[in-house]
Amino acid sequence: MAANTNVSSDLASNTTTSQAFSNNDPRDLIRTQSALIRQLTEQINDAMAKMTPNEEDTGFVIKTPRGTRDYHPAQMRIREEVFRTITDCFKQHGAETIDTPVIELKPLLTEKYGEDSKLIYELKDQGGAEQLALRYDLTVPFARYLAQNKLSHMKRYHIGKVYRRDNPKMTRGRYREFYQCDFDIAGDYASMVPDAECLKITVEILDKLALGPFRVYLNHRKLLDAIFAVCGVPDALFRPISSSVDKLDKTPWDTVRNEMVKEKGLQGDIADKIWSYVQLHGGAELVDQLRKDSQLCAQSTAIEALNELELLFRYLKLYGVMDKIVFDLKLARGLDYYTGVIFEATLNSYQYDPTLGEDQVAVGSVAGGGRYDELVNKIDSRQSRVPCIGMSIGVERIFSIKEHQLTNSNTQSKTVETEVYVASAHSGLVEERMKLCAYLWENGFKAEMSMKENPKLLDQFQYCEKCRIELCVIIGESELKSGNVKIRNVPTREQFEVSRDQLATELLARLTQLRQSVTTAASQDSN
Repeated sequence: MAANTNVSSDLASNTTTSQAFSNNDPRDLIRTQSALIRQLTEQINDAMAKMTPNEEDTGFVIKTPRGTRDYHPAQMRIREEVFRTITDCFKQHGAETIDTPVIELKPLLTEKYGEDSKLIYELKDQGGAEQLALRYDLTVPFARYLAQNKLSHMKRYHIGKVYRRDNPKMTRGRYREFYQCDFDIAGDYASMVPDAECLKITVEILDKLALGPFRVYLNHRKLLDAIFAVCGVPDALFRPISSSVDKLDKTPWDTVRNEMVKEKGLQGDIADKIWSYVQLHGGAELVDQLRKDSQLCAQSTAIEALNELELLFRYLKLYGVMDKIVFDLKLARGLDYYTGVIFEATLNSYQYDPTLGEDQVAVGSVAGGGRYDELVNKIDSRQSRVPCIGMSIGVERIFSIKEHQLTNSNTQSKTVETEVYVASAHSGLVEERMKLCAYLWENGFKAEMSMKENPKLLDQFQYCEKCRIELCVIIGESELKSGNVKIRNVPTREQFEVSRDQLATELLARLTQLRQSVTTAASQDSN
């Protein structure tokens, strides 16, 4: 009953606050009610979690926190491969890496993310002078890094965890703790050259990850603002209405229009004018179509945006990625710090279907980014302006898809990288096995052995097969006398003897041969 009393008390307190705002700005009421709903939802979820009994009735539920998860060895193997693909691409484009703290000063993070600022995890005051919060993304910490170190140029990548008080949907790759893989170019360079490279990298990574057909949707924040101005949107509502437009990729227009008019106070005829623009999408030809709109082109920001987009599309054609690009006027991206080109990548498959329920494997965007030319200066007004453009890969969503693909393929993932297993055919040979392991490690092989003193030979062979270890070196009493060892090809179970002084050379040759045959078989399967 205590929890219910607290909820009722909070409800009454917030209701009173809502009534106090009712005669003033309706946006204050909206923010208050949104905070109340979020607070009540969290309290209900916490109460339900406390009601879930442990099997031993200890009063403590052994589980990961809501919106987080553990990763098993097979899942970690997928993560490592995805990270390697992404990192290799970032390095190929000349980026260097940095790291920043998971916790940042709260004032740094607030008022940088628009309506999403409510998702920031604020840390409880521990009595110190600093107000702290968990980082929401890697972009604002990067801008802080540039300002703090007085850097005006940098091409960097950063892979790290971020935290959001979002409503998690695990099958759709939406978590409260998750990784971001960011690539950013800071500096005053030729117009649209960095932007084109960020889009090129996005396409390269998604191609290499082999997730299936995809599209990269692109827009320009200044063009969107010009559209709002032409339609008659008040300046104070540009960002709130932009957040509403950003929902059109997954929410029907009627619902978004209702939010604009009834929740954000926009006139209905203005909302309808916005709809006439944001329905438009296509390729580079849409730039020419918009240039014929005299009202729109009366806005200097529209002309600036269209000129930049025309140049960008020319560069993207040079990079050979224009076939993946869709110029889409409804793309808004909700973060307040964007100032120019914005983009998001989505997969043609794995889109959410409301008729299939919540257990389906479906994701939203798998990559996104944009230009943020004013953020460094906002963090430190004494710092000169540092233009920036960046992109981020949504790796958690990619992991969900990769796991789904692995499950459907019925293939076993290799979770250890051991190349050679050292086995003994008789008892009392643990020290001889240790000597062989030391020899293999010193010669650069990934090797292991059983930790048991006298393991059965069959158990050792079965371990090799289970872990998909290619070669097994066998030592017994006869091998000790002759100075030889047996090498077992685990997949074929073929065995042959070699002298110990030729062991490293023979193992290397056998491993090379095995890998070439695997590569050839994979190439034939793909054809």
